Amino acid sequence: MVAARAGVSRATVSRVVNGSPKVTPDVAAAVQQAIEALNYVPNRAARSLVSRKTQAIALIVPESAARLFADPFFASVVQGVALHLADTDYTLNMIIESESQAGKTRRFLLGGNVDGALVVSHHTGDHSYAELSRSLPVVFGGRPLSPLEHGNYFVDVDNTAGAQTAVEYLIASGRRHLATIAGPQDMPPGVDRLSGWYETLAAHGLDAGLVEVGDFSPASGAAAMRRLLDRGVPIDGVFAANDQMAIGAYTAIREAGLSIPQDVAVVGFDDDNYGLNASPPLTTVHQPSVEMGREMAHVLVRLIEGEPTELITRLQTSLVVRDSA
Repeated sequence: MVAARAGVSRATVSRVVNGSPKVTPDVAAAVQQAIEALNYVPNRAARSLVSRKTQAIALIVPESAARLFADPFFASVVQGVALHLADTDYTLNMIIESESQAGKTRRFLLGGNVDGALVVSHHTGDHSYAELSRSLPVVFGGRPLSPLEHGNYFVDVDNTAGAQTAVEYLIASGRRHLATIAGPQDMPPGVDRLSGWYETLAAHGLDAGLVEVGDFSPASGAAAMRRLLDRGVPIDGVFAANDQMAIGAYTAIREAGLSIPQDVAVVGFDDDNYGLNASPPLTTVHQPSVEMGREMAHVLVRLIEGEPTELITRLQTSLVVRDSA
């Protein structure tokens, strides 16, 4: 019907639909007008047979559904991915994967169902999909933990610099007895943010011994803060490696009869709803999670379409000053 209305062959319609450069502009315009007049929707399956593309992208989250929906980080990344793909022909398939589903997910990815995959796991730093990049374009959210995996494409924030900014702010505000609640040390954000802490205190000649590790949850932040206070040494400032642990620290600080920020200043990392809705509102390091998702999708589309792109994309953080410090 489209071919008859535009006065061209069906092969020409196919070329226009698939973006072939072999069609003159006037013919392409006539075909587009016919498509719009007839409300024609190209058959995706037929197009994939010709182009060998599905026009679909998978977003893999190797986390439990409970963690996915409890952590604002994931929602922001998904939003960024969707915003970028909205202006393309690619559709998004989201897979929440438990450990028991790993084989099933890999079979789906390698079964010709998608053109590429995005993998994001804030909590685990999971790069077990690294080997798939030999068969499928893959982009990771967050740097690989192992240097052996640096041949993969990834988008990350500069976690070390962000932590340095947070600690520098505490020192500039007059705090000298500083403690940190670090993230898990088998995860890149936990490692990099603790590294920024150590580097900054060393540069100022301050004691960096007040360190406890949490798992990025509010409960772990409260438990870590209690352990820090139980040491019986002065603490007038705390840097927590994410906002959820910072809010957990609030609980322990108040249990000890201390006030925020008069007795103990607190700075977090992420700039999510946990910090914004806290009392007092949390001073924190803004992590551009929406931009991260958008950039991940941008890099993946370029890979799929054979366009040159950077192996590593690193985004910058910024400090958001509120009432907790």
